[in-house]
Amino acid sequence: MTTNGADSVVKGRSLVKRFGRVTALDHADFDLKAGEILAVIGDNGAGKSTLIKALSGALRVDSGSIEIDGEERHFGSPIEAREHGIETVYQNLALSPALSIADNMFLGRELHRPGFLGRWLKMLDKKRMRDFSRQKLTDLGLMTVQSIDQAVETLSGGQRQGVAVARAAAFATRFVIMDEPTAALGVKESRRVLELIKEVKARGLPIILISHNMPHVFEVSDRIHIHRLGRRACVIRPDDFSMSDAVAVMTGAMEPPAPEAQAH
Repeated sequence: MTTNGADSVVKGRSLVKRFGRVTALDHADFDLKAGEILAVIGDNGAGKSTLIKALSGALRVDSGSIEIDGEERHFGSPIEAREHGIETVYQNLALSPALSIADNMFLGRELHRPGFLGRWLKMLDKKRMRDFSRQKLTDLGLMTVQSIDQAVETLSGGQRQGVAVARAAAFATRFVIMDEPTAALGVKESRRVLELIKEVKARGLPIILISHNMPHVFEVSDRIHIHRLGRRACVIRPDDFSMSDAVAVMTGAMEPPAPEAQAH
């Protein structure tokens, strides 16, 4: 399949990653376009997690190229990827339950007070972090929590996921990766997270959504990247194919559509 990468935020070409005798990525290609929600689906063991880890800096590929906004990048760690404006919302949220919402928003990137107190005594600017966190949660319609200072462990599952999404949206400048964001949530909370995903997109941030939930994938995604046997099988638009078609291609029960029928 050929894809015009002119408007791609991320372009991966011929990515290879082996773990011993196991080939997790077998000359895989990948494209994320500006302003889109790209769903990544695949059966267990298809290599989609390895692909996402390569994009987020959690591992390095053995060969192949990854371009971010036209520049080749191979991040050495998720922190390095984060410094380049890439945020990931993990399935386990990566939140510290005992800390407050504001403290979690700034975990690992705390703001210090100006002048001597911050520079030499390393005192944190609690007020600035609280105000920023409150504004970001308000922007996404999440200020249903009692206080920005309450511990994350007092929040519901959906509210915790909301904090993780708000943190990603607040600091991402290039794109956001969301790994199974509704997997552990009920129907009502899942609905709110899907709305959050749409709101993040409306703010101009492209999103990579990894999910096994086909109704969610078909509801929010602009394009669907189907990963099979370590490589990209095809990219489709949800309006052009059914959920059954996507699952059939994903499992090998159906051949991928011809290149001219795919989403470019």
